[in-house]
Amino acid sequence: MKTLVPLSDTTIRSLKPGDPRKRLSDGDGLYLLPSVNGGKHGWRLDYTFEARRKTISLGTYPATSLKLAREKAKTAREQVAAGIDPSEARKQAKKLAEEKVVAQERLEAGLPVLGSFEEVARDWFDYRKREWAGNYASKVLRRLEVDVFPFIGARPVGEITPPELLTVLRNIEKRGVIETAHRAHESCSRIFRHAIGLGKAKSDPARDLKGLLSKSIAKHFPAITEPVRFGELLRACEGYAGTHIVRAALKLAPMLLLRPGELRHARWQEFDLDNATWIVPAARMKRTLEGKRNGKPHIVALPHQALQVLRELKQITGGGEMVFRGERHHHRPMSENTVNAAMRAMGFPADEVVGHGFRATARTMLAERLDVKESVIEAQLAHDVPDALGDAYTRTEVLQHRREMLQLWADYLDELRLGTTAVNREVRLAA
Repeated sequence: MKTLVPLSDTTIRSLKPGDPRKRLSDGDGLYLLPSVNGGKHGWRLDYTFEARRKTISLGTYPATSLKLAREKAKTAREQVAAGIDPSEARKQAKKLAEEKVVAQERLEAGLPVLGSFEEVARDWFDYRKREWAGNYASKVLRRLEVDVFPFIGARPVGEITPPELLTVLRNIEKRGVIETAHRAHESCSRIFRHAIGLGKAKSDPARDLKGLLSKSIAKHFPAITEPVRFGELLRACEGYAGTHIVRAALKLAPMLLLRPGELRHARWQEFDLDNATWIVPAARMKRTLEGKRNGKPHIVALPHQALQVLRELKQITGGGEMVFRGERHHHRPMSENTVNAAMRAMGFPADEVVGHGFRATARTMLAERLDVKESVIEAQLAHDVPDALGDAYTRTEVLQHRREMLQLWADYLDELRLGTTAVNREVRLAA
């Protein structure tokens, strides 16, 4: 039997073009193919993995020397012995190297790493934001950018664990913003479910954190619900020494149950003063994006006290578009802080009342003091009101009830302002 003679550098360097030998074996599957790559000699290794004969390239000579080729072959044989296919290991290593290059390029371009929590989160956000109002979408993204991405944004989304996410959420809690922590938890859960759908994660670690965050305590807008004190505020609004426009807003805000933004963005074209009706466009209401685009407008039946305020105000701002125009820029509404600033100037602190609190005042007093049905109040507040009789009932009979309620409420506010509530209450009860 012929004995195999291992290769030597001398043997390899002596190879001439046109050498008839197809291969030069070094033993144990390692061999050299003469002039296989543009005149360069190529190293190959044959091995058996899972009963299949396979071959891998180990480079070309002289860039890959005989010594280096043997080291590479040894490493490959050790992989086979450990149950690892050298060919697949090489492909995986190449893939990881390419991903590393792509990751660096994305990092330099300011883009999140592929497969990272941030990359999946932004994909989820881009898909969902079509359903949201712009202001809400901005809050969701800002919350992620400030409170979540800096800590787990670069992590592979499928590798994030419940304890890791809990640390992020409790860091938010430590700032005292419990509600923000809960909202971040909810967004993260939706992002992980999105990742599962994309095949980038197998579970939702946020799901396992239910009950581990501090309970969120609902914070309500400060509001006055004591009649005598509210009467003092109404008298202060009536005698406000600022501009007529602000005084009008201070009179209407408690009366019409609208949110501050819905009121201050009012346009004259929305009013039918002859029929005592204000139609607030759906786009200005607090609704989903779909509701803003295709929802029905909100109807406000104007009591005669509101009509008087609006007719006086129209003499001042009726020549323009905005009902409550800004002091400097008449094509813009007055500032969102105007009503609150006026109440501060009149001596009513922020922890006692804010403009948005007028809705809570009305909600409480209409039910407790004037015995108005909750469904009618909620409808005027533009809250969803489940109604078995359907939308036709809501828009006809309830609208009439809302008109009656708003007039009753305006009359009651007059009584509080004048201090005649008790007398008028006795008259109504006697009737």
